[in-house]
Order: sequence, then structure tokens, then C-alpha cells
Amino acid sequence: MTSRIAAGNDPARGTQPAPRFWINAVTLDHVEQAVRGGFTQAEHGAAGKLRQPRRGDEMLFYSPRTTLVDRTPVRQFTAWATITADEPHQARVSDDFHPWRLAAMFHPWQPVDAKPLVDELSFVADPNHWGLPFRRGLFTIPEEDFLTITSHSSRG
Repeated sequence: MTSRIAAGNDPARGTQPAPRFWINAVTLDHVEQAVRGGFTQAEHGAAGKLRQPRRGDEMLFYSPRTTLVDRTPVRQFTAWATITADEPHQARVSDDFHPWRLAAMFHPWQPVDAKPLVDELSFVADPNHWGLPFRRGLFTIPEEDFLTITSHSSRG
């Protein structure tokens, strides 16, 4: 299956490489901050994995819970963004917190419950333990899984 997103990307003809598709597991309060600020963050502000996505990649946000402290379950795909920068930048949030962030453009989105989709997602190896993949934080998924998830949102 070819998506509209990847259509027209032909590395042999000198165009941009086809986008990759990511999931970033982030608490809902942090997703809301990212949407307001037009950025994504990973691994509590570390630069490591955040250097992997590139401009044009698509990223879905999965929120396991509301906050790190409250821990009320959410278990939804809560946002969708397109990466708009080539490299992460370091932001100053406070005197002692300077997280790495990557610019992103967020799209209209309505949350999608994750559990009803687990049988359709190839990155979920065991539907009985469907939450395990999200513990990786930021990771790639096949385009087909991205399309499955996005097809279930009325997109705001």
C-alpha cells in the first residue's frame, strides 16, 4: 500500500527520501506542551534518539497516562506531527533544565484508543502485552501501521 505522504518521493531522481513513521510515547501533559510549542521531545529531553527523525518524517504520539506524577491511564494516540527540522535544538526551560527538542508541525487530531487496534498493528507482537512496545519511547513503525492508526482519527 502506498500512502499519499510517500507518493512522489523517489531517491533515485534526487527528491527527498520517503518519510519514516514514528511513535513517541509521551505523557498527555507533555504532548499538550509540544502541540502548543511546535516541537517534539524524547527521553526526558535527551538528544540521543531525537537525532534519528528527519525533516518530513511523520510522528504519532502515544500517551500512556496523563502525567508522570498523576499516572491516570490515557492509553491513546493523542497527536500527529510532521517533523520540520533537520536537527534538534536545545531549549532553556529553567536554569537547570535544557531539553533537546525537534521542531514539528502538528495536524488536527482526535485521540484514538490504542487497545482496539492492537490486533491490526504489526509492531505489537503479543496482543496480551500490547503496551510493551511503547516502553521503547521513540521508535519507528511500518507505514501500514501509521495508516491504520491515522484512519481511526476524525482528525479534529
